[in-house]
Amino acid sequence: MAQTPTSTPPESCISPEALNALSRGTAIESLGIEFTRIGADFLCATMPVDARTRQPYGLLHGGASVLLAETLGSTGGNLRVQPGERCVGIEINANHVRGVRDGVVTGTARALHVGRSTQVWEIRIEDDAGALVCVSRLTLAVVPTRGGDRSAQS
Repeated sequence: MAQTPTSTPPESCISPEALNALSRGTAIESLGIEFTRIGADFLCATMPVDARTRQPYGLLHGGASVLLAETLGSTGGNLRVQPGERCVGIEINANHVRGVRDGVVTGTARALHVGRSTQVWEIRIEDDAGALVCVSRLTLAVVPTRGGDRSAQS
């Protein structure tokens, strides 16, 4: 039966610094996303609101928020799979509830469901003042790892 974990399994202990190193040369690095905290039941990262992440009207681009959300949920999911497995996104939704023009947003991901074949994650993105900017839900499929897959390395 599927259960929601209360802590990160010991075999998946990894530091924010290690996740940031793994993100080099990816869209994560290009948008300035940095993993900042890993807790027993959450994962956090920040993203600047600047020329890389704004849409033409000067607001944080919704797509950038979704990239932050999927980064957090997928990373959290991959920290909770068994050896020989990995998570891939199969559905994401996002509600953008507040505009942001500058500063830094912080995303926090928490597992809602961790099962053998699927996981569901909620990601909340807040502005510098702690106001909700976006709330997202990500569904992941748990699949076998293929040889040479960068996401399987942890």
